[in-house]
Amino acid sequence: MSKNWKIETQAIQGGYDPKPGDPRVVTICQSTTFKYDSADYVAKLFDLEVAGHFYTRLGNPTTDAFEKKIAMMEGGVAALGTSSGQAATTLSIFNICQAGQHFITASTLYGGTYNLFAATLPKMGIEVTFVDPEAPADEILKAFRHNTRAVFAETIGNPGLNVLDFEKFSAIAKEKKVPLIIDSTFATPYLCRPFDFGANIIVHSTTKYIDGHATSVGGVIVDGGNFNWDNGNFPELTEPDTSYHGLQYVKTFGPAAYIIKARVQLMRDLGVSPGPMNSFMFNQGLQTLPLRMQRHSDNALAVAKHLEAHPAVSWVSYPGLPSHPSFERAKKYLPKGCSGVLTFGIKGGAPAGKIFMESCQLIALVVHVGDARSCVLHPASTTHRQLSEEQQISSGVTPDLIRLSVGIEHIDDIIEDIDQALAKSQQP
Repeated sequence: MSKNWKIETQAIQGGYDPKPGDPRVVTICQSTTFKYDSADYVAKLFDLEVAGHFYTRLGNPTTDAFEKKIAMMEGGVAALGTSSGQAATTLSIFNICQAGQHFITASTLYGGTYNLFAATLPKMGIEVTFVDPEAPADEILKAFRHNTRAVFAETIGNPGLNVLDFEKFSAIAKEKKVPLIIDSTFATPYLCRPFDFGANIIVHSTTKYIDGHATSVGGVIVDGGNFNWDNGNFPELTEPDTSYHGLQYVKTFGPAAYIIKARVQLMRDLGVSPGPMNSFMFNQGLQTLPLRMQRHSDNALAVAKHLEAHPAVSWVSYPGLPSHPSFERAKKYLPKGCSGVLTFGIKGGAPAGKIFMESCQLIALVVHVGDARSCVLHPASTTHRQLSEEQQISSGVTPDLIRLSVGIEHIDDIIEDIDQALAKSQQP
């Protein structure tokens, strides 16, 4: 396959190279196991001496095609599909961070990620420091400890919609010789490729735009193959793994050491693997991702401009608007568009927001984002409900914030529905 293909071609043709007589379309390999004739060959599979499938928890042909395609689209060396975006985030940290160690994260995170980092990982002995992503580099550097293992952030904060300063964060990570892990769910590889801006590991909740149709839950980790794990700080990747007879990941697998360790060690032991049917759906979703993301972005910008001029709206947040603090940064890192999610506040606060959401007819009130269909949510009472008020504010959630995921319907119909719901929200 050509490495020079544009991303639109990669989305359709990447990851699967059928031979004469093979199915033209990636098939669903709904099988837990794979047959071999040689016991010695199966032993080599278990010892990682040869590549191949022997149990779907560790690898499956359908999932393999999806992983290869997303790795190609992101510009990485390899990928690992998981059962959810939350699983992808968890494994990305577990792979290099254990009890007694520490990592740093931007505070502007999806509520589920915030809870994972603030509530669950500390119970396992992994400590985390939340930093304001807009803080100066020297202030963020003060958060580092002798045992800091990684820096984590989102390309587009959810739901704060701040665009990450990749240049600043990648410089910080490089100075401290730790990897920069980026959740790029909202941007997708079509709008932004974080490896091009200094990231080392990318995670996605494939449940969102990659699936795109609200059918499947999943996640993926993509390895950029661009971090020096042999810098003396990551013995789990350079020293012998006793569970594989002393295998050393960097020595054996080179640039793909991180992602192979995540598969053969963590996926082996934790089992958060995607089902073949879901992997098939994600592969299908990737085929239209460029088309959909452009439409999502165009529609969201049109809605944001409309809301900004609406008398019932008190404020609008969307990186594509000149009024947004991340506008200039978005032009640099998201030149094709700023994805399909925007937030706004309605005059009358949370009560008026409730009326607005319940009055929408085309736009659905659902706990989801990144769907082809437009949907709306009140994060403070749903996705970020478990956070304290202080934590909500830190992550960009205010009491009056309404999150709107703009779909790919006709823009006139979306705006018409918004207008009628806004009108009802302002009635005495």
